[in-house]
Amino acid sequence: QVQLVESGGGLVQAGGSLRLSCAASGRTFRNYAMAWFRQAPGKEREFVAAITWRRGSTVYTDSVKGRFTISRDNAKNTVYLQMNSLKPKTTAVYYCKADPRGLTMATTKGRNDYWGQGTQVAVSS
Repeated sequence: QVQLVESGGGLVQAGGSLRLSCAASGRTFRNYAMAWFRQAPGKEREFVAAITWRRGSTVYTDSVKGRFTISRDNAKNTVYLQMNSLKPKTTAVYYCKADPRGLTMATTKGRNDYWGQGTQVAVSS
């Protein structure tokens, strides 16, 4: 059974930091790109960052560049999202996904993606 389990969300003050984790299990994702998306209340789910397992190549949405860092631990089958200088508009449910289409396409939603259940991030002003 394929599972992506996110953790690390919570309530933090503006300017603070959080590190999200996404633990993958149930199959081999080495040929997949791993991505973080977020969905704020009343808004569409949007891309945040993505990484490849093999080379660790990354891509970010412009609004988080310089503040968020995506990384992976191959031995633990875990992907992380380090979020610094958090802003109230960062408040959202953050989702992890595994995408078989590669890094560039992982910035969009695909038919064969695997998704986690999400973790809530709330940033107070």
